[in-house]
Amino acid sequence: MSLHPKPIPPIPEDTARVARAAFPKGNIYLQLRDTLETIYVDEDFADLFSVKGQPAQSPWRLALICIMQYMENLSDRPRGRSSKRAN
Repeated sequence: MSLHPKPIPPIPEDTARVARAAFPKGNIYLQLRDTLETIYVDEDFADLFSVKGQPAQSPWRLALICIMQYMENLSDRPRGRSSKRAN
């Protein structure tokens, strides 16, 4: 796997507006983003990747998923089932 760092895009205004409307009292994940903003960026993980090979998924995104799994006390398998139900 190789890493092709990309900047983390801003959250679209419509997405932020809908999320705040859906959770007017807040939500732990909205608070996580508001408080920590971008706690990881691809460059933080650059030393872990080869310069050759197929491009990897964004490591910042995978790290954030691991944090969310931990917060929900979920392993990979239940997290996958939970994601499928949400779609």
